[in-house]
Amino acid sequence: MFLHVTEARYLNAYCIEVAFNNGKKGIADLVDALKGPVFEPLKNPEAFASFKVDPDLETIVWENGADLAPEYIYYQTFKNEASLQAQFKEWGYVG
Repeated sequence: MFLHVTEARYLNAYCIEVAFNNGKKGIADLVDALKGPVFEPLKNPEAFASFKVDPDLETIVWENGADLAPEYIYYQTFKNEASLQAQFKEWGYVG
Protein backbone atom coordinates (compact mmCIF):
# COMPACT_ATOMS: atom_id res chain seq x y z
CA MET A 1 0.00 0.00 0.00
CA PHE A 2 1.27 3.42 -0.92
CA LEU A 3 0.88 6.02 1.80
CA HIS A 4 -0.99 9.25 1.13
CA VAL A 5 -1.83 12.20 3.32
CA THR A 6 -5.61 12.57 3.33
CA GLU A 7 -5.98 15.45 5.82
CA ALA A 8 -3.70 17.89 7.58
CA ARG A 9 -4.28 20.65 10.09
CA TYR A 10 -1.76 23.15 11.44
CA LEU A 11 -1.37 23.01 15.23
CA ASN A 12 1.57 25.20 16.28
CA ALA A 13 5.26 25.89 15.64
CA TYR A 14 6.13 23.17 13.08
CA CYS A 15 3.55 20.62 14.18
CA ILE A 16 0.80 19.35 11.92
CA GLU A 17 -1.97 16.91 12.74
CA VAL A 18 -2.10 14.46 9.83
CA ALA A 19 -4.32 11.61 8.67
CA PHE A 20 -3.18 8.94 6.26
CA ASN A 21 -5.03 6.68 3.84
CA ASN A 22 -4.28 3.66 6.06
CA GLY A 23 -6.51 5.16 8.77
CA LYS A 24 -3.71 6.27 11.12
CA LYS A 25 -3.71 9.79 12.53
CA GLY A 26 -1.12 11.62 14.59
CA ILE A 27 1.00 14.70 15.04
CA ALA A 28 4.11 15.28 12.95
CA ASP A 29 6.78 17.66 14.20
CA LEU A 30 8.42 18.70 10.94
CA VAL A 31 11.09 21.08 12.23
CA ASP A 32 13.82 18.62 11.14
CA ALA A 33 12.54 18.76 7.56
CA LEU A 34 13.34 22.46 7.16
CA LYS A 35 16.77 22.07 5.57
CA GLY A 36 17.88 23.34 2.19
CA PRO A 37 16.97 26.37 0.09
CA VAL A 38 13.38 25.39 -0.75
CA PHE A 39 12.54 24.93 2.95
CA GLU A 40 14.35 28.08 4.20
CA PRO A 41 11.24 30.33 3.81
CA LEU A 42 9.21 27.82 5.82
CA LYS A 43 11.28 28.50 8.94
CA ASN A 44 8.90 31.43 9.29
CA PRO A 45 6.00 29.84 11.22
CA GLU A 46 3.43 31.88 9.30
CA ALA A 47 4.78 30.61 5.97
CA PHE A 48 4.99 27.08 7.34
CA ALA A 49 1.35 27.20 8.42
CA SER A 50 0.22 28.04 4.87
CA PHE A 51 0.50 24.45 3.58
CA LYS A 52 -2.27 22.50 1.89
CA VAL A 53 -2.86 18.87 0.98
CA ASP A 54 -2.40 18.56 -2.77
CA PRO A 55 -5.06 16.22 -4.20
CA ASP A 56 -2.78 15.08 -7.05
CA LEU A 57 0.43 14.58 -5.06
CA GLU A 58 -1.52 13.39 -2.00
CA THR A 59 0.88 15.04 0.40
CA ILE A 60 1.54 18.37 2.08
CA VAL A 61 2.73 21.17 -0.22
CA TRP A 62 3.55 24.86 0.10
CA GLU A 63 3.12 27.70 -2.38
CA ASN A 64 6.88 27.99 -2.92
CA GLY A 65 6.95 24.47 -4.42
CA ALA A 66 8.19 22.66 -1.32
CA ASP A 67 6.62 19.32 -0.47
CA LEU A 68 7.37 16.32 1.72
CA ALA A 69 7.06 12.64 0.91
CA PRO A 70 4.12 11.05 2.72
CA GLU A 71 6.48 8.35 4.04
CA TYR A 72 8.68 11.00 5.65
CA ILE A 73 5.67 12.65 7.28
CA TYR A 74 4.49 9.23 8.47
CA TYR A 75 7.94 8.54 9.92
CA GLN A 76 7.98 11.88 11.74
CA THR A 77 4.50 11.16 13.08
CA PHE A 78 5.08 7.61 14.30
CA LYS A 79 8.89 7.31 14.67
CA ASN A 80 8.61 6.19 18.29
CA GLU A 81 6.22 3.29 17.62
CA ALA A 82 8.12 0.04 18.08
CA SER A 83 5.81 -1.88 15.75
CA LEU A 84 6.76 0.35 12.81
CA GLN A 85 10.55 0.26 13.19
CA ALA A 86 11.05 -2.49 10.57
CA GLN A 87 9.07 -0.45 8.03
CA PHE A 88 11.05 2.70 8.80
CA LYS A 89 14.31 0.77 8.43
CA GLU A 90 13.14 -0.55 5.05
CA TRP A 91 12.41 3.02 3.98
CA GLY A 92 15.88 4.09 5.14
CA TYR A 93 14.80 6.34 8.01
CA VAL A 94 16.49 4.33 10.77
CA GLY A 95 19.86 2.63 10.65
